[in-house]
Amino acid sequence: MSKIIILGAGESGVGAALLAQAKGHTVFVSDKSPIQPRYQEKLRNANIRFEENQHTLAEILTADEVVKSPGIPEKAPVIQELRKKGTPIISEIELAGRYTKARCIGITGTNGKTTTTLLIYHLLKEAGLKVGLAGNVGYSLAEQVIADEHDYYVVELSSFQLDDTYDFQPWISVLLNITPDHLDRYDYSLEKYAQSKLRITQRQDSSDFFIYNADDETIQRHFLAALRPMRQLPFSLHQRPGVQLAGYYLDETTVQVDLQPGTPGETEQVSTAASPLIGQHNRQNTLAAVLCARIAGLETAQIEAGLATFQNADHRLQLVGESNGIRFINDSKATNVEAAWYALDGITAPIVWIAGGTDKGNDYTSLMPLAQSRVKALICLGLDNEKLKASFGNLVPHLEEARSMDAAVQRAAALAAPGDVVLLSPACASFDLFQNYEDRGRQFVAAVSALI
Repeated sequence: MSKIIILGAGESGVGAALLAQAKGHTVFVSDKSPIQPRYQEKLRNANIRFEENQHTLAEILTADEVVKSPGIPEKAPVIQELRKKGTPIISEIELAGRYTKARCIGITGTNGKTTTTLLIYHLLKEAGLKVGLAGNVGYSLAEQVIADEHDYYVVELSSFQLDDTYDFQPWISVLLNITPDHLDRYDYSLEKYAQSKLRITQRQDSSDFFIYNADDETIQRHFLAALRPMRQLPFSLHQRPGVQLAGYYLDETTVQVDLQPGTPGETEQVSTAASPLIGQHNRQNTLAAVLCARIAGLETAQIEAGLATFQNADHRLQLVGESNGIRFINDSKATNVEAAWYALDGITAPIVWIAGGTDKGNDYTSLMPLAQSRVKALICLGLDNEKLKASFGNLVPHLEEARSMDAAVQRAAALAAPGDVVLLSPACASFDLFQNYEDRGRQFVAAVSALI
């Protein structure tokens, strides 16, 4: 058996180490940072050698193969040395794919991955299928593959996880959208980033399915549909004349599904009326999930029942309270302009908007028309709000500043009327006043609870 060295000892790296060891390989784990105690314990229990706070190059260069954690960039010196030597570098997902016969449903895209992944998993699980949840949602696929007790895995895949896959072959791949993000890892090239996302299809054949968003121009530009053998199932928020769609909305709450677009056959209608998800982008996520569920054999009634009982992950357009006819929505995970755009676009009621934080060079232009038409008041929650004030001061009827979440929520509630929505969707990172976006979201929930 070969010597496999794992770089990075988080969820993904430790899972890969445990799988490689279980399959009889010699394993060594190296992390440039401290390793969390719970991961150290897993490695010790498995008698796997590891080092922390350093990369010992002399040992790493003896590897037959290296599994790289997704957070390590290509330009890291240890990766450069391995490339010079010609050592194969793969991802945890690639390693896991070698050792499972289960059908993998892989979901990627710039926005909406987590919601869509959790929704597909929920639909399949509620229908009684043996299904595992893995990938970028925080669960190692490799570690689950050791026991391999599932018939299906629903796997959230970031571009970083896809970069080091070669033979990984999802049964269903889903591509939700491609918009500029993480471009520093891709030489500031949207094309390189798009090609990274499209790696999800690289090994798919005619027995596999590719579900993608036909409304996304970047996907259309970079996906060479004519050259790919898998069954292609485009979806859209509306009928598109001349485009053969696998799924689209007949109206706000009814999805038309056709798993064999272009051939006369069974089409069916699925109601999404009972789904608690909010916003246009969540209609796209729901459509992709419904298509996956149908391919997996779920009946319409099973899908509709599953949609009704789904609860989205915390801090993503999460309804956290209602008082005097005012709804409070926690979208703290909206740390960039585009995510905030989805929130403002998806809520049709008048909005009291809490925004601000650490600006990542934001361009607020795309938010301006929505702010002008939907936002009745903006509360800037940050240490430096000058850019927000300059961008929106002349567009919204009322703007003020707050330095704590409690103050922001109290003022928002005072400014809102029955039927309005108080929306925390910051469009910024959280590090000026909060530990992270979760801390910011939890403080919002606590402040709303205290108010109610």
